[in-house]
Amino acid sequence: MGKAFRFKRRLLMASVSTGLVSGLVFASPAVAAPDEETNVQNLPPVEVAAPPPATRRAAPSRPVARIGAPGSAAPKTRLYVYPTSPGTGRGLDVDKVPSAINAVDATQIKRTNSLNITDALRDNIPGVSISEVTGNPFLPDVEFRGFVASPVVGTPQGLAVYQNGVRINEAFSDAVNWDLIPTAAIRSVTLVTNNPAFGLNALGGALNLQMKDGFNYQGAEIDVMGGSFGRIQGSAQWGKQVDKNYAVYGALEGLHDNGFRNFAQSDVRRFYGDVGYKGGDSEFHANMGVAKNDFGASATVPAELLDKYWGATYTTPQTTSNRVAYLNLTGKVDATPTWTFEGNAHVRRFEQKIVDGNPTDVQECAIAGLLCFGDDTTPANGTNGAQLANPFPTGTILGEIDRSFIRSTTFGVSGQATNTDQLFGHDNRFVMGATYDASVTRYNATAEIGSMGENYVVNGSGIFLGPSGSVDTGFIGPVSLRTVNQYNGLYATDTFNVTDAFAITGGGRFNAARISLEDQLGSDLNGDHTFMRFNPIIGGTYKITPELTAYAGYSEANRVPTPLELGCSDPARPCLIAAFLVSDPPLKQVVSKTVEAGFRGTKELNIGTLGWKLGGFRATNYDDILAIPVVGRTGFGYFSNVGRTRRQGLEAEVNIKSPTLQFQASYAFVDARFLDPLQLGSESPFADPATETIQVLPGNQIPAIPRHRVKVGIDYAVTDVWKVGGNALFVSSQYLVGDESNQFSKLPSYTVFNLHTSYQVTKNFQLYGRVDNVLDKRYVTYGQFFDREALPNFTNGGAEFNDPRSLSPARPRAFYAGMRMTF
Repeated sequence: MGKAFRFKRRLLMASVSTGLVSGLVFASPAVAAPDEETNVQNLPPVEVAAPPPATRRAAPSRPVARIGAPGSAAPKTRLYVYPTSPGTGRGLDVDKVPSAINAVDATQIKRTNSLNITDALRDNIPGVSISEVTGNPFLPDVEFRGFVASPVVGTPQGLAVYQNGVRINEAFSDAVNWDLIPTAAIRSVTLVTNNPAFGLNALGGALNLQMKDGFNYQGAEIDVMGGSFGRIQGSAQWGKQVDKNYAVYGALEGLHDNGFRNFAQSDVRRFYGDVGYKGGDSEFHANMGVAKNDFGASATVPAELLDKYWGATYTTPQTTSNRVAYLNLTGKVDATPTWTFEGNAHVRRFEQKIVDGNPTDVQECAIAGLLCFGDDTTPANGTNGAQLANPFPTGTILGEIDRSFIRSTTFGVSGQATNTDQLFGHDNRFVMGATYDASVTRYNATAEIGSMGENYVVNGSGIFLGPSGSVDTGFIGPVSLRTVNQYNGLYATDTFNVTDAFAITGGGRFNAARISLEDQLGSDLNGDHTFMRFNPIIGGTYKITPELTAYAGYSEANRVPTPLELGCSDPARPCLIAAFLVSDPPLKQVVSKTVEAGFRGTKELNIGTLGWKLGGFRATNYDDILAIPVVGRTGFGYFSNVGRTRRQGLEAEVNIKSPTLQFQASYAFVDARFLDPLQLGSESPFADPATETIQVLPGNQIPAIPRHRVKVGIDYAVTDVWKVGGNALFVSSQYLVGDESNQFSKLPSYTVFNLHTSYQVTKNFQLYGRVDNVLDKRYVTYGQFFDREALPNFTNGGAEFNDPRSLSPARPRAFYAGMRMTF
């Protein structure tokens, strides 16, 4: 969104990190679970947790408050660490995976009572944190190990996200629209690090979402909840197996929330469905989904306005409308006792409309009656090329309404073969696969000049800006662009059991990408770019004792510049991201190299099953891409390769599961730094006044990445029908975006406490409630510098802003209550 939000919000998140691959945790053989909320009792005693297939959702005649149980009776857990896997077939034993493993299952998702899957990721994965940079809880940035998956167009993305084997990073910018994911229909989410098999953009990690179907979910459920800030939400899901060969599943979700800030309302409408066939050694599924979501996004706001009102906004309108429709076909065939073939084919249509009110560089000319751009002599032209007349009264504060529209159509196919024949008398698992994705995107952007009111609302005039500006002032104008992405991948890995305790994994993936840009209004944006790279992986695991496993691995990964980044990479022609693209110089692809090692284990105790893990990682990015701001031009900037950056750290977690108690505590440390010197434009008070730049030195910390995160959660069954629980989250201080030289004071750390409870009235009817931010803590999750001279401080008589910070306030204390019925 505007007001320096598009660029200064993620100057450092531009880096994209190395190979992280995710897959589905799949328990085999199938075990019936009496109730989805309690079927965690069937989980194995390892840190990866996902629910085994349930044959019936109805609870037992007497409700049993089982929160967790010893895993000795649980089936063996296997992991799917390849993008094609539709959640069936031969998985890899968890103890053979040479990387850290994190997973969230349907029970943990349900416990949040949220239609945001990001809430479950934040609460249950040690290295994950969330920032509401847009000012809307349904458009969050998800950060893991210093790499981000964000819905904000223009944010260099470092995480890949897959849904049923299909990559859902959007084609134009690699953005991740979390609001389009049907949360009630998710069976599990797995995050596995240090593996390039998920291809482009799986650099800091890959999240693999596996969805429910009629074979693993049967019965019906209706869930309704309401509470603070006008929140009302509901979901319904139903699954049925017909005979033994066919199954159907469907989920419907809806939500309205007014938000705690002005103009921050949300409306979410989503549907997901699946039809499956299972016969003999084969299984096939057709699943589809649609979503129609509308949001008000308040973005960051000057600190001085927040001091007066916690729900303040800066410039509006700011709205986002997302639409999606997709169809995915998956299949698996066990051709022989040792060969399995899997594959999918998919088509996806995505549309996004963004309306963004901003300050403007249009101003009154020195010659009365005309409008100029950037100064009082450079003409501001209309769409017909003629200089615009000034229809506004003298002294009017001008603003701008930037509108952008993205429409992408993506088609893809992939295939994978798995062989489990022994090699030299030892167990062995060989996997090879290929993927192809093609996307066609149409992108259009316009700017309407308007007047800025004292409430910071821009009122449009119907006058649209044409090509305007100069080398000194920068260029702006309407954009019409067609882009074509073609991504190809070929991968192979082999896991060889040297002994029963020691296994080694090796392989790699070859990525080839071609990105074409076709300017529909001229030729400045025309370009054709090709990128190729082979990324290796090598690792091993050693089972020291039956209760303790060590792992270590090395991998490389890459991401290619997006069409958006390629179309805005000329320092002499900066863009208002993402409203305007102006030229097409080349950028290098980002290459990341990661090493990782650690331990994980389980142990049976008198109080339940103890699970734990401890690991360290180091990821170094080469030719990292940053968004570079242009000082004094609110929201303007360009993308550039900036050399090397590094992220390293530690992650630790311990959990206890028993029939009445579930406890989890984790700590994550992330040290993110620049490794090469840089000179960056910045609104920082410490910027050189002559050049308006700051000097970044090797070793400076990357802003917007907290170094310390602590999470503690507990659930306790007071009786067979009453459960209580809560969690606490501590996030340490972080530098503001724009303070890459680390000279300004950090954003304060914060600690948040949440409580929840549920009461099983009957076997089919449950009441529940939750309180978020119990202590009503006022804190911010993100901060940046802004142009204090762009607009006056109307709350202070029109004086200039003194505080250079623009912040994203977190939601105050909120109460919610709901009921859940199962059939």
